[in-house]
Amino acid sequence: MTVPVPESPPAPPTRSIPTSDSTSRALLLDLDGVLLDTRPVMRKAWRKVQELHGIDLPFHSYERHLGREFGDIMRRLGVPDTEAVRRTYEAESVATAHLAQEFTGIAETLHAFVAADWRLGVVTSKHVDRAAPLLARLGCPFTTIRTPAGSGRTKPAPDPLLLALVDLAVDPAAAVYVGDMAVDQESAARAGVAFIHAEWGYGQPTAPAPETAASPKELLRLLRPAEQLVEGSMV
Repeated sequence: MTVPVPESPPAPPTRSIPTSDSTSRALLLDLDGVLLDTRPVMRKAWRKVQELHGIDLPFHSYERHLGREFGDIMRRLGVPDTEAVRRTYEAESVATAHLAQEFTGIAETLHAFVAADWRLGVVTSKHVDRAAPLLARLGCPFTTIRTPAGSGRTKPAPDPLLLALVDLAVDPAAAVYVGDMAVDQESAARAGVAFIHAEWGYGQPTAPAPETAASPKELLRLLRPAEQLVEGSMV
C-alpha cells in the first residue's frame, strides 16, 4: 500500500528584490523551464519509462511535480522500483538531450548579468550527469552548479540555494532566484532569497504573489538599476 506523501506547507513570505550597488550580488537560476525548454526530452524519457516498466501514469502526472528530485517525484506518484525507473529515465534523457532548446534571449541575458558583475549559479533538481551537458550549451560562466548529487536536502528545502550562496560568497539578502515552479518559490522563501517567477516556464506561482518576468530579457528590467544600463543592452 502506498502511503501518500504530504504536500509542502505554505511558503514563508518572499524577500524583496535587492537593489544594492554592491559588487557581491548573485543571480541563481533553475534549469528546466528557465534556462532551457527540456519538456520534449522529459516527454520522451517518460514514454520510455512507461514502455519498459509498465507504468500507465500520464506525463502530466510527472510534470506537475517538476522542480523536485526524481526520487521524490516517484514516491509522490507511488512508483515502485525507483532506481530502475531512474536509470531508464536518465539514459533516455541523455540520448534525447539534443531536443532541448534554450529559451529566446536567455544566453544574452546571462552574459549581460556577468558584464554587470553579478555572480551566476544554477540550482536544479536535475542530476549532474544530465545537467552539465545542457548547461555547457549556453556558453555562460556559471560559478556554481548545485544538483542533488551534492550535500544537503533538495528543493523545496533551502539547502541547495544556501549552499550555492556559500560557493559564491554572497549573502541571501543580495541574491535572487529565478524559477518556474512552486517548489522553487518555496525554496527561495525558506532560504531568505528574493524570488522571481519565470512566466515562460512550466508552472504557476503560489501565494504570496512573487515578482514575475514574462521573458528572460525582462529580468534585466527587474534586476538592474536604470543607471547601470548601457547602450546596446536589450532593455
